[in-house]
Amino acid sequence: MDKKKIKIALVGNPNTGKTSLFNKLTGLHKKVGNYPGITVNRISGQFNLEDGTEIELIDLPGTYSLHPNSKDEEVVLKELLFNDEKIDGVIVVADVNNLKRNMILLTEIMDLGYPVMLVINMCDEMKKRGISIDTNKLENLLKIPVFLISAKKAKADGNKKGKGKIFELKKRILEIFHTKPKLFFPKYNLTSLNLGFLNQNLNQNLYKDWLLFTEQQNFKEKVAHQNPQILELPFDPKSVKRLLQKEVIKRYQDINNILSQTYTIDKSKASGITERIDRILLHRIWGLLIFAIIMFSVFQSIFSLATIPMDWIDAQFAILNSYLKSVLPPGQLTGLLTDGIIAGISGVLIFVPQIAILFLFIALLEEMGYMSRIVFLMDKIMQPFGLSGKSVVPLLSGTACAVPAIMGARTIENSKERLITILTTPFMTCSARLPVYTIIIALIIPDTKIFGIINAQGLALFFLYFLGFAMALVSAYILSKVIKNKYKRYFILEMPEYKLPILKNIYITVIDKLKAFVFGAGKIIVAFSIILWFLATHGPDDYGKYNLRSKHSIENTQSTSAYKLEHSYLGIMGKNIEPAIRPLGYDWKIGIALLTSFAAREVFVSTLSTIYSVGDQGNDHLLKEKMANEINLFTGKKTFSFAVGISLLLFYAFAMQCFSTLATIKNETKTWKWPIIVFFYMTGIAYITAFFAYQILK
Repeated sequence: MDKKKIKIALVGNPNTGKTSLFNKLTGLHKKVGNYPGITVNRISGQFNLEDGTEIELIDLPGTYSLHPNSKDEEVVLKELLFNDEKIDGVIVVADVNNLKRNMILLTEIMDLGYPVMLVINMCDEMKKRGISIDTNKLENLLKIPVFLISAKKAKADGNKKGKGKIFELKKRILEIFHTKPKLFFPKYNLTSLNLGFLNQNLNQNLYKDWLLFTEQQNFKEKVAHQNPQILELPFDPKSVKRLLQKEVIKRYQDINNILSQTYTIDKSKASGITERIDRILLHRIWGLLIFAIIMFSVFQSIFSLATIPMDWIDAQFAILNSYLKSVLPPGQLTGLLTDGIIAGISGVLIFVPQIAILFLFIALLEEMGYMSRIVFLMDKIMQPFGLSGKSVVPLLSGTACAVPAIMGARTIENSKERLITILTTPFMTCSARLPVYTIIIALIIPDTKIFGIINAQGLALFFLYFLGFAMALVSAYILSKVIKNKYKRYFILEMPEYKLPILKNIYITVIDKLKAFVFGAGKIIVAFSIILWFLATHGPDDYGKYNLRSKHSIENTQSTSAYKLEHSYLGIMGKNIEPAIRPLGYDWKIGIALLTSFAAREVFVSTLSTIYSVGDQGNDHLLKEKMANEINLFTGKKTFSFAVGISLLLFYAFAMQCFSTLATIKNETKTWKWPIIVFFYMTGIAYITAFFAYQILK
C-alpha cells in the first residue's frame, strides 16, 4: 500500500447518513436522502490528510449485508470481494438509533480482513433518545477505531480551521491501519456438509471462501476467475440457507454481548417526538387516511401549478414557430426545423414543469422522513400483487405523467418489484389521456345528474381512472408469476427521525431528475418527432405533384392539409390499417389519429381537427359538432356512436400510446426488450377490450 495514496470504501446501511458524511469529507455534493436506495452508483472523491496522504473515498450504495438481496447490495459485494483494484480500508457508517442491526454489516467486513473504522452517525440524537455509548470500551472489544459524529451538523471546513468533528475524523483515519479487527465468523463444522475443503483456507481467509461459495450461483464467472476450486465443492441450497441463518443468529449473539457492555438506552430520559407522531401517521386507519389526503393534495397541486408554466412553454414555442415560418423561405428545411425539430423539443420541455413539481413534493416528503412511513403503510397491501410499498409513489405519480413516475421507481431496491412497477405504471390514467377522455365522454355521455347530485360525465371519468389502476394491479399480479426474482424479498426499512428538509438536497434532486429526462428520454422523443413529421408531410410521387397543384387549385388551406395528410405516408398507413381497426368501429381517419397518438396521446384531438378541416382548432365546440355529425362511410352510421365512443375510451385507457414513456422504460431498464413487451401487451389488451365493447354495444 502506498502510504501517500490510500483507497477507502465508505459503506453502511441505508439511511445512516453515509452520503452526507461523504459530502463533508470530500467537499463534493451528491443527493442525500433518508429513503432506501438513494445511492445507486459507485461514487468517489478525494481529500488530503495533514501529513499529505491522499485519500480516495468511494461511496458505495447502502446495504444491509454482504449477502446481496438487491442490485445495490450486489454492487457492494462486487467492490469488496471481486474488484481487481484493491480497497485498502473501509469506513462503516452506522446510525446511533439502529446500531445493533448496523453492526451485522460491520462484523462481515471485519471478517473479510479489511482494516476498518466504525463511524457512529447522528450522535446529536443521543440525548433525546436517552442513548449513551462507551466508545473506549467499544473500541477495545471490536479492536478497531470508533468515532461519534453528526454528519448533518459537522462543519465541512473544520480541517482548515484546525477544529471540528470532520477535522478530528480525518486525523484518526490512519488509525485504521494500525489495528487488527476482531473476527466474528462462526467456524461451523463444515465437514458435515462435505465442505471440509473450505477449512483448508483456500484464500487464507475462511469468510472470503464462505462468501465465494454461498454467492457462486449469482457470480459464477467471477468466482471461477478468483477461485475455481470453490465451484468443485458440492452445493446444497437448503443446507447453505440453514447455515446462513445460523450465521446471522451467531453474529447477533456476539453483537448483543458487546452492546450490553457499551450501549444503553434510558427511555425515561428520551425527549423525541417521533414516536408520538408515528402513533398517528402509522395507524392502520388514520395513517392511510392522512396519506390519501396528502397524495390528493400533492397531485391537485401538480395539475394546478403545472398548467401555467406548461401553457407558457407551449405559447413560446408557438410564437417561435410562427416567427420562423414568417422569416424563413417555405420548404422542406423550414418544415423540418419548425414542425419536426422544434416541435420535438417542445414535446420534451412541456413535461419539465410536471417533472419538477412532482419531484419537488416527493423530495420534500423524503427529506422530512415521511416517505418511509408511506412505504411501511402500503407494503402489506401491495405484496399480493407482486409490488412493494415503495411502488405506491410511482403508481400515483403516473396519474400526472408516466415519465417521471417510472423514473421514481429507482428507489425500489428489489429488482423484480422495481421492474413490475415500471411495466405497470403506464396503465395509470395520465394527464395526456384527459383531452381524449373529455371530448369522447362529451360526445357519448349526456351531461345529466345521477340521483340529482352525481354528474354522469364526471362518474365516467372517475371509472376510467379506476379502470387504469385496477388493470395495473391485475397486470402486476400476472407479471409477478412470470418474472423470476434473482433476490429474496426482505422488507427492511429504516424509520428515520422527522426533520426539517435541507433545501440544497431538494434542489439537487429536482435538477438531477430534470437532466435525466431531458438528456435521456428527450433525445429519443425528438428523433421520433422528426420521423413522424416526415411521414405526415411526404408521400408517393403523385403526392408531390398534387402538393404543387394544390397551391393554385384549392383555396381552403384546411382542406389542403386534410387532403395532404390523407395521401401522405401516414395517411396511407391509416388506410392500410383500416381493415384491422374496422371491427373496433373505426375508419381510416380515426386510424390516422391512433397512429399519431402513439407519439403522444393528446395528438388525437389535433389530428382529428386537421382531418375534419376545422378552421379554428382551438374551438372544441366546433370540433365536437363535426365529430358528432361525422358519418362512417363503411357502416353508414355516425362515426362516434355510443359503441364507438366506449370502444375508443377503452382503447385509450389501456393502449401504450406515448413514445416518451417507452423511451423512459428503455432508459431505466437499459434494453428495448421491455418497452417492446409493454407496447404489444398493453396494445393487445386495448384491442381486445375495445373489440368486445364495440361488438356487444353496436
